[in-house]
Amino acid sequence: MQRPEVKAFFHASSNTFSYVVWDPVTQKAAVLDSVLDYDAASGRTGRESADALIAFVRAQELTVEWVIDTHVHADHLSAAPHVQSILGGKLGIGEHVRAVQESFGTLFNAGSEFRRDGSQFDHLFSDGERYLIGSIEATAIHTPGHTPACMTHLIGDAAFVGDTLFMPDYGTARCDFPGGDAATLFRSIQKIFALPDSTRLFLCHDYKAPGRDEFACETTVGAERRGNIHVHEGVGEADFVSMRTTRDATLSMPQLILPAVQVNMRAGRLPPAEDNGVRYLKIPLDAI
Repeated sequence: MQRPEVKAFFHASSNTFSYVVWDPVTQKAAVLDSVLDYDAASGRTGRESADALIAFVRAQELTVEWVIDTHVHADHLSAAPHVQSILGGKLGIGEHVRAVQESFGTLFNAGSEFRRDGSQFDHLFSDGERYLIGSIEATAIHTPGHTPACMTHLIGDAAFVGDTLFMPDYGTARCDFPGGDAATLFRSIQKIFALPDSTRLFLCHDYKAPGRDEFACETTVGAERRGNIHVHEGVGEADFVSMRTTRDATLSMPQLILPAVQVNMRAGRLPPAEDNGVRYLKIPLDAI
């Protein structure tokens, strides 16, 4: 199987890993799950983290073909438009982003200016869709459960799974966001487990399980299948759903869910400025 090069970038305040993945033969690349810095106290955005990724791409003399978000993130703001403005490439996300836009467009009362058809993105990936990064074959795999629009991108021997799975010692994604479903997540994980054991898995987050000293972003299908504390071999769907539902009921909402989803449902673009020239993010009260 073809083996792309992968460079990870860690955004400490949101525990997010972004990736540059490229074909070493053609130097063609994709950027996945880039992060826009955001200070919740001041409402200020920043580009330092994304600019470090951009600097790496330039230093390696890579040509970016795709700027992909694996899903509509609830824990950080996407820097995809900024990355695209500097490096080019097509903005891509799963086609079921439309369902997320419908749910959250309603929650934020986004109005007629906010289209719920995914047209903010250049391309909407369908389940099983094949594409290329240089000469490396890639497949988009619909893996919902955490959100309806979650996609795993299998690029050569490397699968970028978004929030579907964490490191084996930390488990799996929560399923209590609008459109999330634990049984659906279990079935999506089985799609990933059907890949060869040696398939490299690159994760969007790590929260460093107790007893582990370092943050980590890479594992394998075999390691997850044998050792994931929530969904290893022998765990059935009913037991997983019971565990996940019980656990999710104890979790607080992510700190940045309201600003993040408002921006990310727009493909990482900020809401339009109002008549005073200022952009605003809404905080719906007692709604989630």
